Amino acid sequence: MRGEPPQLTGLAPVAGPGTRLLVLGSFPGEASLRAQQYYGHPRNHFWPILSALWGVDLVALPYPARLQAMQAHGLGLWDVYAACRRVGSLDSAIEQPVPNHLAGLVARLPALQAIAHNGGESARAMRITGALGRPVYRLPSTSPANASWSFERKLTAWRAVFTAHGIS
Repeated sequence: MRGEPPQLTGLAPVAGPGTRLLVLGSFPGEASLRAQQYYGHPRNHFWPILSALWGVDLVALPYPARLQAMQAHGLGLWDVYAACRRVGSLDSAIEQPVPNHLAGLVARLPALQAIAHNGGESARAMRITGALGRPVYRLPSTSPANASWSFERKLTAWRAVFTAHGIS
């Protein structure tokens, strides 16, 4: 008989008064939780997409410098789930998710213009984020599991939202 998956706790938000666009993932994968870093899997396209948008090799930088560059561009990060039970890293394996208090964070971001969901599982919270008074977007997942979208196709979709809010 299969035991219950482990209870996992997510990462703190990375956002501040200058955040103009908040990107929400679903919940960190195993590599991210181990490293205590957003988008910590080496094949995730998140940091390479930002690198391409901003002309800076963020992948080569230490994690704190990545976060600093991200915040300097007005970008914030968090996840829709604060905790969950899950074996592995796939969103489809998430069980008993506990939502983050998204309204509380948004209330503390005076410059926030928009919210973007990174992938389908995150986008399930669009009914919540849509009620927060900002435009909301669904972006293609940067996860390596989203292999049906090429890097270039993901980059084009992300660029459109970033450009619309002065983040690129």
